[in-house]
Amino acid sequence: MTRRRRLELHLSSPEATTMLARELAPRLSPGDTLLLAGPVGAGKSHFARALIGALLTGPEDIPSPTYTLVQGYDGHSGPVWHADLYRLGDAGELAELGLEEAFGTAICVVEWPERLGGMAPEDALELAFSPDDGPETRRLGISWTAPRWDAVMRELADAAA
Repeated sequence: MTRRRRLELHLSSPEATTMLARELAPRLSPGDTLLLAGPVGAGKSHFARALIGALLTGPEDIPSPTYTLVQGYDGHSGPVWHADLYRLGDAGELAELGLEEAFGTAICVVEWPERLGGMAPEDALELAFSPDDGPETRRLGISWTAPRWDAVMRELADAAA
């Protein structure tokens, strides 16, 4: 059984969340999947927009795909997919979205990943956002099993310190 590793971060402001996303972006490549979990208003969409903005080849509007479920972009290192599965009717609809193929060919950012059922990639980076003490502060629990994330998480922890 693969050992799950964890990193806990305190994000003091929306700007700190943006900075963390921008630090992570250049370390991603096609085939990487980020699973963003947490309650409504916890910072998932803010993080996703900052991350995607840092991955794009030029400025672009980054709307939440709440109603379209998936939005695709051209990134520096390849395609970027942003999925918001909050309004997904059932897991059977996932095949129609093309997410399973995208997991192997694009950088995928998935909000509400619990709706993926068993379709989530085993080597995905899991980010769990939660409100903290202040109105704009957040806790972020990051977990992973793939060894490739070890060095990336050490770098992120150093950048966030």
